[in-house]
Amino acid sequence: MVHPRVLQALGQPLLGHLDPVFLALMNEIQALLRATFHTENEFTIALSGTGSAGMEAVIANLIEPGDRAIVGVNGVFGSRLATMIERSGGIPIRIEAPWGATIPIEALEQELARSAPVKAVVLVHAETSTGARQPLEDVGALCRAHDALFIVDAVTSLGGIPVEVDTWGIDACYSGTQKCLSCPPGLAPLTVSPRGMGVIRKRQVPCHSWYLDLSLIADYWNDHSRAYHHTAPISMLYGLREALRLVHEEGLPPRIARHQVNSDALMAGLQTLGLSPLPSPGHRLPMLNCVTLPDGIDEAMVRTHLLQQYGIELGGGLGPLRGRVWRIGLMGESCRQAHVLTLLNALEEIFAGQGRPAQPGRAVKAAEEVYTHSLGSARRGA
Repeated sequence: MVHPRVLQALGQPLLGHLDPVFLALMNEIQALLRATFHTENEFTIALSGTGSAGMEAVIANLIEPGDRAIVGVNGVFGSRLATMIERSGGIPIRIEAPWGATIPIEALEQELARSAPVKAVVLVHAETSTGARQPLEDVGALCRAHDALFIVDAVTSLGGIPVEVDTWGIDACYSGTQKCLSCPPGLAPLTVSPRGMGVIRKRQVPCHSWYLDLSLIADYWNDHSRAYHHTAPISMLYGLREALRLVHEEGLPPRIARHQVNSDALMAGLQTLGLSPLPSPGHRLPMLNCVTLPDGIDEAMVRTHLLQQYGIELGGGLGPLRGRVWRIGLMGESCRQAHVLTLLNALEEIFAGQGRPAQPGRAVKAAEEVYTHSLGSARRGA
């Protein structure tokens, strides 16, 4: 979902992409993004393109032919990163983990020592295909000890769980607008550290993509130079500014807490229906709830019924998880108590119609108990 204020912002009258008023808008977006990424990086922008464009831009600019890069592969997007490294002429060193698991830091440390020199370590913070949350807190220091860059995919995590670019020592981090920021797809928030920009500007050969060449784009977003590069998507940037304003009006800590309590309530209800989380405790994403299905469910039929009769769309499993899991998004504006309760009630009705044993209202009650406990805890904390 998108907030009405964002939709209204998308309809603002157009300006030229070098109009002083629009350039001031760009500056405001950069400041808001720095606060969202928790970074002081000068190069913090909204790249023209979806989150996959952010992914490709970071890889294409930081990985040169022959560079070795360690990439964690525990789902669709780790695998996609490895493919992009190959297409940039780099050598991906894949550290594999089962889908739903995370990449152990011990495995990263061993591979950094074994495969030196390594140009970069690349990890997906929130693996959308599995609902797994990759720990990042100690990876940046490890990368610096081995003179490697640290690259992070935060497409699904930014605005939903903490993303601490400077504290965690991340050199390049990209996201997408359509997840927890609740803006239509079309831009990729992106930040690169001075260390990362130094590597980009010292490349031996130019980036193979002119459009995604961050050394050129940096001059367009630089408040002092403003060298023309491309025609920016004016309306989308208006929308992103408003979406970021909403994020910071709510506050990142309360926003993160909202995602967590709604996820806890959803999971409590789903477990009464026989669905269980795929990732292990401590590694579950609150904004992307991946649950395994009990035997005997025609999962495609249930998802179709939910969409056609209730207007609720669930994501099915990808790759080896196809037919085995559901991926339930609770992101940004869509992360609401009413949505959680509506889904649980709908699933109860559908399961009962399939003859599965159920106690009417049990799933909803389990979720409501989580909300009641959370409200009580909040009052005690206040």
